Amino acid sequence: MDKILRINMGADGGPQAKTESLGDYAGLGGRAMTSGIVSKEVPPLCHPLGEDNKLVIAPGMLSGSVAAMSGRISVGCKSPLTGGIKESNSGGQPSQMLGRLGYAAIVLEGKPKEKALYKIFINKDGVDVKEDNSLCMLGNYEVVDKMKAEYGEKIHCISIGPVGEMKLSAASIAFTDMEQRPTRHAGRGGVGAVMGAKGVKVIVIDDTGCAARAPADPEKFKAANKEFVAGLRKHPVSGEGLPAYGTNVLTNVINEAGAYPTRNFSTGQFEGAGKISGETQAELENARGGEGSATHGCHRGCVIRCSGTFYDKNGNFLTKQVEYETVWAHGGNCGIDDLDAIAQIDRLDDDFGVDTIELGAAIAVAMEGGVAEFGDAEAATNLVKEVGKGTPLGRILGNGAAVTGQVFGVERVPVVKRQAMPAYDPRAVQGQGVTYATTTMGADHTAGYAVATNILGVGGTVDPLKPEGQVELSRNLQIATAAIDSTGMCVFIAFPILDQPETFQALIDVINGFSGQNLTADDVTALGQSVLKNEREFNAQAGLSSKDDRLPDYFKTEELAPHNVTFAVTDEDLDQVFNF
Repeated sequence: MDKILRINMGADGGPQAKTESLGDYAGLGGRAMTSGIVSKEVPPLCHPLGEDNKLVIAPGMLSGSVAAMSGRISVGCKSPLTGGIKESNSGGQPSQMLGRLGYAAIVLEGKPKEKALYKIFINKDGVDVKEDNSLCMLGNYEVVDKMKAEYGEKIHCISIGPVGEMKLSAASIAFTDMEQRPTRHAGRGGVGAVMGAKGVKVIVIDDTGCAARAPADPEKFKAANKEFVAGLRKHPVSGEGLPAYGTNVLTNVINEAGAYPTRNFSTGQFEGAGKISGETQAELENARGGEGSATHGCHRGCVIRCSGTFYDKNGNFLTKQVEYETVWAHGGNCGIDDLDAIAQIDRLDDDFGVDTIELGAAIAVAMEGGVAEFGDAEAATNLVKEVGKGTPLGRILGNGAAVTGQVFGVERVPVVKRQAMPAYDPRAVQGQGVTYATTTMGADHTAGYAVATNILGVGGTVDPLKPEGQVELSRNLQIATAAIDSTGMCVFIAFPILDQPETFQALIDVINGFSGQNLTADDVTALGQSVLKNEREFNAQAGLSSKDDRLPDYFKTEELAPHNVTFAVTDEDLDQVFNF
């Protein structure tokens, strides 16, 4: 990948596309690329929906190669939800395709002078930007169908739904999976709203005629990749649990640990967890059958295959296998224990283009505020439809849990930097609470997945109910994750590389065999630290400070059943996380 594609959506005479060399961004990929460009080129105090913000879409360093697990993609900007820097990560096919086309990043700049929607077509012959207002307010599924009819069956898409067009702060960006379905999403932080503000409805990619990126040392790369795959397959999480039951394997695990946020974080266990668990979901999917039902990859080159395909009672495709955080957000967090209802909501979320975590949290807050009853799946579904239609209530919910809590006068609003917490209560997984509080991204489980060590015993053990050791744990995981997010690798490779030194070395050898470098473990650490440094500096200039690296007060004062614990890591300790 030797070039950056810049598209100025506000140029005189209409959008203009140009390619340029990597320059100062040479050697970067994924999150290192998005955060590098945003931190250097976006004024920290700009309006997130204004012309000065930029949307950066970047495949990982290894994307477009045959390296296993290398097909993740990063989307970066100033977040309309948090007001700080954002990197949102997704699977799907576009990352590999952009890598093969030679693009290390797409940068959308400016904004249209007139209200209009555009589609962007990219192939080996160049870039074409066209106005197409017929796409206005269409769902992601219909947009992809229209693009396939126009550009052929070999394309893949990056698109927004109506929520992105309305520029709501929970809007996601959809990436098509191997079957060209818009089921993979850069969900967090309102990145879809920024794409909507740029006037871009869809980016269509066709890599026909492009070969896989060649490694600098083919033999070293091939041998290392083989060893790396073997390590993934022999670890019990990446080789057994995730392929068999998907990410939703965590429902029973987290519920039994008393860390499953139920009915808007009011307790740590859900009596209906067994009805929506990964085991139950896999059994249901296998019984209904269909291609890719219980095991499926989100992109070519995935060997963990933690995804699946959910078919309705009549055998019709409904959505991808609903992931753990989504099952929780629209399930236990709202008191709902019906997998079919949750899957239907997931389909609506994907079509409308909205973050399932943020919207699920907003609906739970609204339920606490009296808008609907906990456990009412029909009411929850109707609330999601309000968001898709853009009604006043829908716009409140579509702007996230913090706004919803303000509107309905709810005190228990589980957000940090105005972004909703995912499916782990920080009182019962205190390392995760440290990550929620201190990550540059707002409450985000993937930024430093302390659940691995606190609950699953991966990479050692740290008591999840006590404050001791949590700061060091979160710090190390945040550094490692920033580096992984830059490679294009899936964050789930963390399980085997934390437990298996030889698998971590194989990953480094894959990178070196591909790039021709001689990186060490210390270099990987330095990469992660440099990414976090850029992000922290941007946030500071945007007005965020240590007072924003805190959990809401009620986590410190309200005890969580069944352990009857509060979040006990002190503010002074939280301020030590980034003392590398």
